[in-house]
Amino acid sequence: MTQAGERKLQILQTIATMLENPAGEKITTAALAARLEVSEAALYRHFPSKARMFEGLIEFIETALFSVVGQIAAAEEHGLRQVELMLAATLRFAGKNRGLARVMIGDALVHENPRLQARINQLFERLEASLKQALKIAVAQGALPATHDVTAHADLLVCHVLGRLHRFVKSGFKDDPLALWAAQKPLLLG
Repeated sequence: MTQAGERKLQILQTIATMLENPAGEKITTAALAARLEVSEAALYRHFPSKARMFEGLIEFIETALFSVVGQIAAAEEHGLRQVELMLAATLRFAGKNRGLARVMIGDALVHENPRLQARINQLFERLEASLKQALKIAVAQGALPATHDVTAHADLLVCHVLGRLHRFVKSGFKDDPLALWAAQKPLLLG
């Protein structure tokens, strides 16, 4: 990786770390520059705007999450098992990346460019589409009835994920997204 690439990654990692503060203060370029011990101008040499920094975080989330979702879809033939693994992977990812969980629920994007929230919405629409496809497989396999409403079910699953992430962030990262997974899984997949 080039030195510029390493610096970009360091900037993104520092933002993610700053977002782990349960108080949830707004990330400013001045605070970010101070944490990195560089000037604000140095930040702008790597990213043309703060919005682009957040886009870099969202791209990381998308890449990390959907590479796993793609692997699950390719490796697991059973539709309901795909759903289970995709949900658990998403919740686990957020649990391990507290600052990114704040980005995923839009908490860190409140005072930022509205296109960032639209991009996060697209991420969850893409997750919903993956879950819907896995549910269709489950119907085709007879694991769910032929009349099963896969659209409503996929929507419910995404709402569950968002709710768990919301509780995690709003609890100051104390309410683990997977805390009740064993008990909730059969209710969600039934």
